[in-house]
Amino acid sequence: MRDEAAKRVELVFSLFDANGNGVLDSGDFDLMTGRVLEAAAASDDGAKDAIRSAFRRYWTTLATELDANGDGVISVEEFRPFVLDLERFGPTVAEFAEALSALGDPDGDGLIERPLFVSLMRAIGFEEANIHALFDAFGPDADDRITVATWAAGIKDYYAPDKAGIPGDRLVTAHAV
Repeated sequence: MRDEAAKRVELVFSLFDANGNGVLDSGDFDLMTGRVLEAAAASDDGAKDAIRSAFRRYWTTLATELDANGDGVISVEEFRPFVLDLERFGPTVAEFAEALSALGDPDGDGLIERPLFVSLMRAIGFEEANIHALFDAFGPDADDRITVATWAAGIKDYYAPDKAGIPGDRLVTAHAV
């Protein structure tokens, strides 16, 4: 695993630990889902259902694959090797990427405006300066929009253990506001 990917994993774990208790549990995914849905108030019910399903699948996949002792929690040590295993986790990442990026396009024009992108990413817990750096790295158009496909691909790349120098790396590097 590349160093960049390891940093991305650590950040994802810390963000998904929404209640801050040091482990991942189903409650973390409920909290995260609620925050993201609140930021996506303009999205339709289908898009909201898709992100609910994606978060639920994310947790179910982690619990099924990693919770060998059945204690209902996932430690960072259990999480690290699994989340970047595309064979085991790739379909879950793909569902999440498609659902989150679609949530950013409530008018269905295939484009995501910066303000909603920032709101959704802040709801997940990313730092605002890093969110703007990521959006800029995606190459927004003259109207400050990116495509849904660009964001979905960026999310998938974020979970790739062999990728470095990708836009998502801006989420783990401190940026000035």
